[in-house]
Amino acid sequence: MRIVVLDGYALNPGDLSWQPLEDIGELDCFERTPAQDVLARSQDAEVLFTNKTVLDANTLKQLPKLKYIGVLATGTNVVDIDAAKALGIVVTNVPGYGPDAVAQMVFAHILHATQQVARHSDAVMQGRWSSSEDFCFTLSPLQSLKGKTLGLIGFGDIGRTVAQIALAFGMKVMVNTRHSSLKLPMGCTWVTQDELFSDADIVSLHCPLTAATDKFINQDVLSKMKRSAMLINTARGGLVDEMALADALVQQEIAFCGVDVLSTEPPEADNPLLSAPNITISPHNAWATIEARQNLLNIAVDNLIAFLAGKTINRVNE
Repeated sequence: MRIVVLDGYALNPGDLSWQPLEDIGELDCFERTPAQDVLARSQDAEVLFTNKTVLDANTLKQLPKLKYIGVLATGTNVVDIDAAKALGIVVTNVPGYGPDAVAQMVFAHILHATQQVARHSDAVMQGRWSSSEDFCFTLSPLQSLKGKTLGLIGFGDIGRTVAQIALAFGMKVMVNTRHSSLKLPMGCTWVTQDELFSDADIVSLHCPLTAATDKFINQDVLSKMKRSAMLINTARGGLVDEMALADALVQQEIAFCGVDVLSTEPPEADNPLLSAPNITISPHNAWATIEARQNLLNIAVDNLIAFLAGKTINRVNE
């Protein structure tokens, strides 16, 4: 059986082992695959793994031996699910492999803003503490998280993990989901979106990108937020109208923003957020702790083993 990994570098830049897949079949692993090479590299494969390499209907129709596609991520928009189903190709994904890793990045951005560690460290290295008259050198006020209100849009595995951390900090947690009847942990309260955006000190996005949520963080929503508030986005870049967000930061309509995702990745040089003030941007690597990546690989292998045993799990095109 020929197994092809089309774009393995993001998952495994060299610190994990592909041996579990090699034990199953003949493995060809490519770090990246340009669009023009997808068909050639996929020929005769019975199993394909992809992270961000697109497998459209036209490509799938030209791969008669293909029986299984494993998406090395949770989102499956890179595969034409309907075409795969029509062709009898099973498609699986990897849900829930690293909510702790993403939640950790949420608070990395929050603490970057509230504690200003990087700013003060840079000043110390420049000699500004050494020349200070005081033992305690502070460039601007720091902020405690205790007592602050965190608003979560979406409450899946990642949102729940973020809430747990927030509660440990002594924060109040407000949640908005599609279902107001959702049972929430003690310390969390369901609110409307209008209430969340107007009352939260920090808003963190944890919802999927759909037609309804595309650019729903727009000028109108941002205008409802406190001028002292911050926005965190580790979900999908398309949730945010980036020009509106850049304008809000320039006009100081909100105080800070931390994002791990952008609408186009890698970003275009003229992306307005790259030159906006009071923003930190991590390059879509919240998910990529070595522990989360190992867990992702383990689940992907287990998905394939289950498929070969006739017990498909994590299938997305039933």
